[in-house]
Amino acid sequence: MYPEPLVAPMRQDLTVAGFKELKSSADVDKELKDQKGTTLLVINSVCGCAAGAARPGIKWALQHATKKPNQLTTVFAGVDKEAVAKAREYTLPYPPSSPAIALFKDGELVHFVERHHIEGRNAQMIGEHLVEVFEEFC
Repeated sequence: MYPEPLVAPMRQDLTVAGFKELKSSADVDKELKDQKGTTLLVINSVCGCAAGAARPGIKWALQHATKKPNQLTTVFAGVDKEAVAKAREYTLPYPPSSPAIALFKDGELVHFVERHHIEGRNAQMIGEHLVEVFEEFC
């Protein structure tokens, strides 16, 4: 587990952008089980691709999209283990990945961005991809 003082700024990177932190399996179930509308779930991480591409790309998409998810949620890999394990149940059949970005519509996973889709791409590329995803599903 990473110490909270280390991850606090990484958590805040999304929470100040309007994301709700889910820290337990009950929190995840409350937000995703029988959910109506669209929910973006970010599996946050301390890795460089989360800091350099994923989080900035997600925020870019939210600033530029005309259609956006109804709810913004996040869990933190390596910190909130129970919440991440439950979130990964909702993202099956995809293998565990962090960072990762999942979009749910009416409780169904409709799009998933795995770590290998984030690595090697810049924030704007990720953001532009998410804008297209939001346009299609939101």
